[in-house]
Amino acid sequence: MPAYNAAGTLPAAVGSICAQTWADWELIVVDDGSTDDTTEILATLARTEPRLVLVRQSHRGIVSALHAGLERARGRFVARMDADDLSHPDRLGEQVNYLDRHPEIGLVSCLVEFGGDARASEGFARHVAWLNSVDTLDAIALNRFVESPVAHPSVMFRREFLLAHGSYCDGPFPEDYELWLRWLERGVQFAKVSRRLLTWRDSPTRLTRSDPRYALAALYELKAPFLARAIKAALKEREVWVWGAGRVTRGRAQLLAKEGLAVRGFIDVDPKKWGRHRDGRIVVGPEAVPDPERALIVVLVAKRGARELIRAHLQSRRYVEGRDFWMAA
Repeated sequence: MPAYNAAGTLPAAVGSICAQTWADWELIVVDDGSTDDTTEILATLARTEPRLVLVRQSHRGIVSALHAGLERARGRFVARMDADDLSHPDRLGEQVNYLDRHPEIGLVSCLVEFGGDARASEGFARHVAWLNSVDTLDAIALNRFVESPVAHPSVMFRREFLLAHGSYCDGPFPEDYELWLRWLERGVQFAKVSRRLLTWRDSPTRLTRSDPRYALAALYELKAPFLARAIKAALKEREVWVWGAGRVTRGRAQLLAKEGLAVRGFIDVDPKKWGRHRDGRIVVGPEAVPDPERALIVVLVAKRGARELIRAHLQSRRYVEGRDFWMAA
């Protein structure tokens, strides 16, 4: 658990771990150079809880704090937790039992409960709903290019995988999403316990609100190389088509071009665009999509509700997700 100026939420977060029904744990809290009462609160809590391990360092950011915590970790499994969230009492036990029962799984998450005002944080609430809908091994793997398919503070993974596949990297991108994309690309299987075992709070100080590493542009820059490699692995002699001919979508397609993928054309539902050219490539309607034997389609349309309609249309045309098309927005 990294903690930076988390005095207001830290007692409840730590208390939620102390209340776990699974008792064989240690909680490593890395105080990342806090300037509020975080340090004092942790010292007080540690005096009464021997399973609480306190690590202090100067303020270096979340990746450094994660590395500091992992260096102290001794268990077979590592569970992530944030200082402003709440683990439900059965969380650790459910996830430990799942990994013990499924040795083929490298990381297990869970459903999460939205902790905030759904009206004031409508976007975050929608994201939580989407995240909870991505709840099977196949769904996690197939949706990994849409957004991060697991909530970072909800995961538990096998510690040995850090040596086998690498740990968190620091860069102009979300450290968790980069790790998930890398592990999934290397064949690590992700699963979810089908219970809400974490309350994911929408804190106003959440990094996703303020840090440029979590901006949309950074997400697309990050996932483009991973997506391009997945496409190349399945492409064979087929052409690459992009669903979406708008300016933003074409900009995202340019990131794939930088990875050596030539886009043959664009697909769009707007009849006014059909037959026209965008960036030197033809625009066609959904009914003019080539057969899957000739085309692999990347869906880069992010409009709400569009993904489900596009998926249904492509599946009606015998396209198989993950082989003939990828959702990536």
